[in-house]
Amino acid sequence: MILIYTDPAARSATMPEEQGAALMREYIAYGDSLREAGAYVDAAPLEGADAATTVRVRDGQRLISDGPFAETREVLGGYYIIDCDSLDGALDHAARCPGARLGSVEVRPVMAMPART
Repeated sequence: MILIYTDPAARSATMPEEQGAALMREYIAYGDSLREAGAYVDAAPLEGADAATTVRVRDGQRLISDGPFAETREVLGGYYIIDCDSLDGALDHAARCPGARLGSVEVRPVMAMPART
């Protein structure tokens, strides 16, 4: 999974509308390139961290708080699920993600779960 982290305050404060539209076109081209490589599985942008609701359970009690789970400058903005034969292949795809230039892109294997019988 490719997880895209960006600083939403920096982007909205410094990026003109036409530059934002150009960035969106880059993301569309990036998704197309993953499809052409046969690596694309799924992807989605996420609403901003201000739309998040965090759930914790402590001592059997559900605790709900508005906002992200942690105070951090960069927040998870979206993801791609890709199918690659190696970590090196996944890192090559991640390095081409537009988000790698603006924030950080984390590559993390999806955990294989045993089959349920």
